[in-house]
Amino acid sequence: MTEDLDHRFSSLTWDQIKILDQVLAEAIPIHGRGNFPTLDVKPKDIIHVVKEQLIEKQINIRDVRLNGSTASHILVKQNGTSYKDLDIIFGVELPSELEFQVVKEAVLNCLLDFLPKCVNKEKITAQTMKDAYVQKMVKVSTDHDRWSLISLSNNSGKNVELKFVNSLRRQFEFSVDSFQIVLDSILNVYRATDCKLTEDSHPTVIAESMYGDFKEAMDHLKYKLISTRNPEEIRGGGLLKYSNLLVRDFKPADEAEIKSLERYMCSRFFIDFPDVAEQQRKIESYLRNHFIGEEKSKYDYLMTLRGVVNESTVCLMGQERRQTLNMITILALKVLGEQNIIPNAANVTCYYQPAPYISDRNFSNYYVAHGQPPVIYQPYPFHIQMQSGMV
Repeated sequence: MTEDLDHRFSSLTWDQIKILDQVLAEAIPIHGRGNFPTLDVKPKDIIHVVKEQLIEKQINIRDVRLNGSTASHILVKQNGTSYKDLDIIFGVELPSELEFQVVKEAVLNCLLDFLPKCVNKEKITAQTMKDAYVQKMVKVSTDHDRWSLISLSNNSGKNVELKFVNSLRRQFEFSVDSFQIVLDSILNVYRATDCKLTEDSHPTVIAESMYGDFKEAMDHLKYKLISTRNPEEIRGGGLLKYSNLLVRDFKPADEAEIKSLERYMCSRFFIDFPDVAEQQRKIESYLRNHFIGEEKSKYDYLMTLRGVVNESTVCLMGQERRQTLNMITILALKVLGEQNIIPNAANVTCYYQPAPYISDRNFSNYYVAHGQPPVIYQPYPFHIQMQSGMV
């Protein structure tokens, strides 16, 4: 990195710009439902056509940025950081509901440009394109947050996510995913046919850490350290992402501080998802989106999540807490069942309710083989509560 322009900013090196160029030029398949063909979309191309459409519709654009894990991958590729979704942020002005609708229609109409030439596009509507290629759409319109998201489908989990942000109070969960790379300068090079990216002739590309201190956040990314602030501001408290970092061998930058913040993560998660069924749906959705091709890591993730909830939940009544822990346990067992794997039970103690005849004085005791550690059966009820729809 070059000298900081400000403590939040830094310029990309030539090596980082080369990786950025590769990411923007790599074709990503957008899979269609039914008989709709797969669209091969280069990020730089879809950014260009969407931007042109928005300008034509008189939507003011501040800048275009690459966000989150993709930006982290570009900045520090050597430590094995990878990315799933391609998260692109358009900084726009959305003063009313009309602008939200204009943005949505502009994106859906842009997808028509990527259909094969042999397809008759005249009778294909924006709604048809939405049904065929959009995985999810989100719109948030409050006093403090105004933004929308259109996520394009990819069967391997590498979704192209187009986010249109007027205002967003909290733009990161942890320091390692707080980076945004401003793309406007490199996009201008792509538009100029006589310009090429070379080490001697390339634009200045700026990256920003929304965490605040760029150098500190970069150290956390390089050395796989976990740090955040005010997790109660994050929807879901960052709890699921935190457990994901732990299972990927990230370590707390400050052990005592993170242990304290775990309580806020858990509290916010249970505020946003108070019902056990909601919690289960959220966890299952997270597994689907973040562990594609990593089926064997799901069990470790769920048991890590269970450990955090067990140790740091202070906002639930005993019965609610047991229900949540049981739900996560059942999900973990279900994952093992799907993989036909037997867990390591070396440190597991099973509790059984003894049969009525055990109280009979004439009934002989358990036989314990010599040379083996004793197997202890304790008279205690087994507390997994099978709720409808849980498994």
